[in-house]
Amino acid sequence: MSTDPWGRVDDDGTVYVRTAEGERAVGSWQAGEPEEALAYFHRKYDELAGQVQLLEQRVRGTDLAPAQAEANIAKLREAVADAHAIGDLAALTARLDGLTEVVAQRREEVKAAREQARAEAKLVKERIVGEAERIADETTHWKSGGERLRELVEEWKAADRIDRVTEAALWKRLSAARTAFAKRRKQYFAGLDEQREGVRAEKERIVAEAEAIADSTDWGTTAAVYRELMQQWKNAGRASREAEDELWARFKGAQDLFFQARSAVFAERDASLAANAEIKEVLLTEAEKILPVTDVRTARGALRHILERWEAAGPVPREQRDRLEGGLRKVDEAVRKAEDAEWKRSNPEARARAQSTVDQLRTSIEQLEKRLSKAQTAGRAKDVKEAEEALTARRSWLEEAERTLTEFS
Repeated sequence: MSTDPWGRVDDDGTVYVRTAEGERAVGSWQAGEPEEALAYFHRKYDELAGQVQLLEQRVRGTDLAPAQAEANIAKLREAVADAHAIGDLAALTARLDGLTEVVAQRREEVKAAREQARAEAKLVKERIVGEAERIADETTHWKSGGERLRELVEEWKAADRIDRVTEAALWKRLSAARTAFAKRRKQYFAGLDEQREGVRAEKERIVAEAEAIADSTDWGTTAAVYRELMQQWKNAGRASREAEDELWARFKGAQDLFFQARSAVFAERDASLAANAEIKEVLLTEAEKILPVTDVRTARGALRHILERWEAAGPVPREQRDRLEGGLRKVDEAVRKAEDAEWKRSNPEARARAQSTVDQLRTSIEQLEKRLSKAQTAGRAKDVKEAEEALTARRSWLEEAERTLTEFS
């Protein structure tokens, strides 16, 4: 009988393995030495231990699902219990027990992670539903709102699933929000179509009026009417694109017909007025030579003579009118200012008032100087300060009054 620590071979060739519960026959060996039998059944044990080790590596080093790991453990546990092998089978069972604990912990971790994922997915889907409901209630940018709702549906699909009841309730709210948005958008465009029809009718009226006066030769009045019609067009709003384009083409055509005719008439008239402009160019040059004014009476007489010839010359083309009239107006204003200044200098009443102001200020200064002297002699610092401040102000006023009086000299 051959033996080793974990098994033996009996005289009749029966091979036994030793366990905590006692010996268990694992096979029979009839050919060869007992040591060969033990070596064979040890190799069987080593194969089983290798399977346990491989499973340990998979459980601890990969993301093997707990259910699959438990199935593999159960299969190996059964293999160890019925193993036809010699070795420390209890140690293999203990290692499998340890793996069972690891897998149980892994299962709890997976469960916790799944719960966390569901909680996060719930927050995501609640956020999606909340935004969809805000869009349904508030958004008036229909194109971007519709695009955003489609994006939210895709985000919903990409998010993890949550418990069925909550998932169904949130999806119902999301669907209701999409339906409400679509209904509100439909109502808006229905109202918009009605509004655009009203705008179209208003612009039809404007166009008809514009076309009715396109042949008018009452240039000033008709141009004012076209300006008013243009303002009405802008205030009316927009019709549908097709109607808007067609009506605008008619309105602009009528307007262009009138203004082109007016421009042609004005161009012909301006051509006939070119000679008048040449005369006024010469008169303006003559008027500008009056400046600067040195003799008011001579300047006014010369300007009066120029104005008489200016009026006799007649109208000029519109594009030259403002420049010519403005240039002559500047000369007239310069002469007028010179006349005003001359009148002020020669006005006896104004000169008398200026002289009276100067005399009063000089008298006031003399009195203040006496008060200052007395206060200084008496050592009254407060009175000295008040007198000095009053003198400073009066002397400043006197300088200004004297300059005014000088202008009358």
